[in-house]
Amino acid sequence: MFDGSPTGRDDPPEPPHDDDLELGGPALVIESGKGAGSVVVQDSLPDTMFVFPLQKAVPFPSLMMPLLLDSQAARDIVAKAEAHNGFLFLVLQRDPEVEAAAVDELHEDGVIARIIKVLKLPDGGASAMTQGVRRARRVKVVRDKPHLVVRTRQLVEIPAQGERADSLFRLLQKQLRQLAELHQQLDTGFATALLNVDDPGQLADFTAGIVRRVEDRQRLLAEVDVEKRLELALQFAMAENELAALDQKIQEEIRQKAEKAQKDYFLREQLKIIRRELGEEKDPRAQELQRLEEAIQRAAMPEAALQRAKEELTRLQTTPVESGEYGVIRNYLDWLVTLPWSVSTDDQLDLARAERVLDDDHYGLDEVKQRILEFLAVRKLRPGNQGSILCLAGPPGVGKTSLGRSIARAMGRKFWRFSLGGMRDEAEIKGHRRTYIGALPGRILQGLKACGSNNPVLLLDEVDKLGSDFRGDPSSALLEVLDPEQNHNFQDHYLDVPFDLSKVMFLATANVLSMIPEPLRDRMEILEIPGYLLEEKVQIARRHLLPKQLERHGLTGKYLSIAPSVLKHVAEDYTREAGVRGLDKVIGRLCRKVARQVAEGQKGPGRLSQAEMEQLLGRARFKADERRKQALPGVVQGLAWTPVGGDVLYVEAVASEGKGSLQLTGSLGEVMSESARLALSYLRSRAERFGLDVQKLDACNLHLHFPSGAIKKDGPSAGIAIACAFLSALTGRKAPADLAMTGELTVVGEVLPIGGVREKVLAAKNFGLKRVILPKANEPELLELKPELVEGLEVFFVAHFDEVFEIVFGGGGRVAAVSKSRSKSTAKSKKTTRKVSKSRPSTKSKSPKKPAPEPRAKAKTKPRPSRRR
Repeated sequence: MFDGSPTGRDDPPEPPHDDDLELGGPALVIESGKGAGSVVVQDSLPDTMFVFPLQKAVPFPSLMMPLLLDSQAARDIVAKAEAHNGFLFLVLQRDPEVEAAAVDELHEDGVIARIIKVLKLPDGGASAMTQGVRRARRVKVVRDKPHLVVRTRQLVEIPAQGERADSLFRLLQKQLRQLAELHQQLDTGFATALLNVDDPGQLADFTAGIVRRVEDRQRLLAEVDVEKRLELALQFAMAENELAALDQKIQEEIRQKAEKAQKDYFLREQLKIIRRELGEEKDPRAQELQRLEEAIQRAAMPEAALQRAKEELTRLQTTPVESGEYGVIRNYLDWLVTLPWSVSTDDQLDLARAERVLDDDHYGLDEVKQRILEFLAVRKLRPGNQGSILCLAGPPGVGKTSLGRSIARAMGRKFWRFSLGGMRDEAEIKGHRRTYIGALPGRILQGLKACGSNNPVLLLDEVDKLGSDFRGDPSSALLEVLDPEQNHNFQDHYLDVPFDLSKVMFLATANVLSMIPEPLRDRMEILEIPGYLLEEKVQIARRHLLPKQLERHGLTGKYLSIAPSVLKHVAEDYTREAGVRGLDKVIGRLCRKVARQVAEGQKGPGRLSQAEMEQLLGRARFKADERRKQALPGVVQGLAWTPVGGDVLYVEAVASEGKGSLQLTGSLGEVMSESARLALSYLRSRAERFGLDVQKLDACNLHLHFPSGAIKKDGPSAGIAIACAFLSALTGRKAPADLAMTGELTVVGEVLPIGGVREKVLAAKNFGLKRVILPKANEPELLELKPELVEGLEVFFVAHFDEVFEIVFGGGGRVAAVSKSRSKSTAKSKKTTRKVSKSRPSTKSKSPKKPAPEPRAKAKTKPRPSRRR
């Protein structure tokens, strides 16, 4: 049996049963503080007792604490403790989530509590009312099963003495009184109990009732020095006062806002009732219905749309406002009444004014301007003519989108643009059906609503970049929109009534015509916009780009002006493109650098010289390739087409000893690889004609390479250039450095037509070449070009490779050369063009068949340096 004495054995050989425990002892060693000495006092409280763990509550001496006996283990502990000596050791768990805490999960300091009474609850549970008696500390575990029994030592409080203790006591009382006034949750019993506490230690324990954190309450319990406990309690009370003040402030603000909102609501409701009684206000639902009815009458809809609007208005009148269908019907009627069914703008049919507007906005582009003026002339003679759909095709940066805006301004119409790039859902064109949540009309009707007229200019940008997937094919949806025979009865899925689009002028833009589906392309009139010449770029930069950038950067001509000669160097040495977008960026760089100088207080360059330009922009990005100025064996210049314009492409071939193999490099496609093998086969078949030794040819390896190997290349138009490169590498004869060629070669030596003649000729001119070889069948396409595009070029038309061989390696005496140096005045009319065509000597070779579509490079070829002289 345990005697409860500290001199008993620490490790009993066998744990006693609950019935054998003698809970209590006459004498206890009471510790007066951590690290302090100990004294022996007499006390009637037991030192060995059952432990009752607490999850979130901290017990204190002299305070009542109810214990909820919500488990069988808790009821057993209280029953056994009540049967033995009526005392429990109440102690806080370290982790409140643990159900059955072990010894190491309990705090050491707790309270010895007396069980006063066990009460039965209405729900079948039980509760024990206890009162704290004395602080105590666990010193030894007597038994841990089935219930924890420990030996404790009572803690002796160090009394608070002196003026500082008295001051702490008074301050704590003041803080608690203030807290009682601020804290609305504290009842009147708190203030009453506060007035009847005179002991400093009890007041500090009383403060634990208002401390929020359980850990802080445990700190108060473990502190036996009353003065330190008062100081700690004062800190907690002051912090709670600050939080209570902040809570009261926030509650007051919220209360004032709520009262104001409630007051405003009641006043508005009263005002509504007063106005309704006086007849000055109608019901909001009735007002909405009246508004829609008046809007339907003003919209001047066609008969079908008017009938549908009346039906939907009748449905709306019988539909409750709370119903989800009410909002759907109302949105539908809003779209019906806001569409411009009969609203049109007057066309400006003054051709002279329209021509001035087009010339002011764009330099060059004569063919497109003439087509627009023709369209206006027809509209002037026959106002009801529908006209055709125009598609502006050309490389990026040539002004297709801005030209559409100028067309609208010249005609005096509203303008709206939306991009088709990446669009994959046909509902973007024809709208969603009303069965879907959030359904809307298509982009076409949205554009008409934004313009507010039924005859705007709608620009369908990037029509060649439409996509298609499981959601639909937008290009197929455009077939009805862009067909003049069908779009007068266009039916959107959302409206489900016909809408007349015949008055709308549709414009489309594209970079690659072959990417447009053939049915859609067949419905449009294609106007190809070629790249600009160097002189045209200079004029565009002087008239449009430079003034725009000066205004954008807050500059004037006083700070920066650029002479045409300097602009020519900028366009030639810092850009290499068919359009002027890159040139605009370079001019923007110049303006930014000058703007910085002006902002720093400097004067600015004024009229920019070439040296100052090079200093601001740095070294030129594009310079002539010195190595290519000298003709090399095996190197021939070809012409390529890319989506952003034409380009000059070098074809390189070398021969080495081997077994007659052919190696191809430069990311060549299947068609171009076939052209290389075909050219070699043709040369083998005509080896004697071209001075080749067949045995020597069989004993050497040929390597064909196209520079810019990271860029995919494909197409048959490099056939004659590849054959000339092989001949140059095998014979050691050099091809002229000022000559470029393009044409498809057959296995019997015929030269077939190719595509992209305009872009390729322009690339050759910009590159500084003097002579170009083209297939004979492409001669009509060249005659359609403006004289400025071919001025300074000598163009040879060939139908067989023998003619190519004579021009490149034999002096060109047997082939007719056609000079393209014509005056601008004689080339403008078709009659003069036919005369020039007839005056040219023709070759004896038979012309090939109809040109096949030109396969082209899969990506833009890297720009080459210019060689203008």
